[in-house]
Amino acid sequence: MQRIRLRYTKRGRLRFTSHRDFQRAFERALRRAEVPMAYSAGFTPHPKVSYAGAAPTGVASEAEYLEIALTQTRDPEALRLLLDESLPAGLDVTEAVEAHTPGLADRMTASEWTLRLEGVEPAEAERAVRAFLAAETVEVSRNTKNGLRTFDARSAVTALSVADGAESGTDRPAPVACAILRLVVRHATPAVRPDDVLSGLCSTADLAPPVPAAVTRLAQGPLDEGTGTVTDPLAPDRDAAEAAASTAAEMSVATAPGGSA
Repeated sequence: MQRIRLRYTKRGRLRFTSHRDFQRAFERALRRAEVPMAYSAGFTPHPKVSYAGAAPTGVASEAEYLEIALTQTRDPEALRLLLDESLPAGLDVTEAVEAHTPGLADRMTASEWTLRLEGVEPAEAERAVRAFLAAETVEVSRNTKNGLRTFDARSAVTALSVADGAESGTDRPAPVACAILRLVVRHATPAVRPDDVLSGLCSTADLAPPVPAAVTRLAQGPLDEGTGTVTDPLAPDRDAAEAAASTAAEMSVATAPGGSA
């Protein structure tokens, strides 16, 4: 069984696609692309697809990940192209690597986001960010399936700043007044989402954008504690694939006629 890990996006209007909607669209794409999927056992077999850290509905993302299991070996890049052609524009498969290491979901320890606050002056956002970061705890409440839950949004935030407009990574034009926040947040339990941080900015500094924030996830993966950046979760598989290819090439040379034993 071969395992392939994919990175995909949710762009433009497709950011309103729910996780369940994407699952249905992706399974249809697998059938259209004639991918030799492995299936689960039982009375209702399902294709073996594992999702890692899906973004909330209404949030754009450049860094969504999943893993599929195949019954036949396929070239990752050729498979990526087939799946990308079979999905609607906005749900774009941008990378595919063969899985050589375990625990993709375990690597998703942090996310980097941009929050576009239309109608908010950057100076006002700067003041709110300073107040949020100065607080030891910032309690926010959110309705969950188990009812209203209150938790600390401050402890999960490792970086929060007002970014330059060119760094936004969003696909919407900038009005006269627009503040763009850069946020790096650890994946904790309960999960602290960008809207929780916005609630915290409101409670600590009365920051209340006149329109809903446009949120985009730029990256998710392991958190580099030294630099505070989110690193590539597919890098270990890419490195392992290159090492395996190098070893195979060396063995081919060694066993070829005239090669050294």
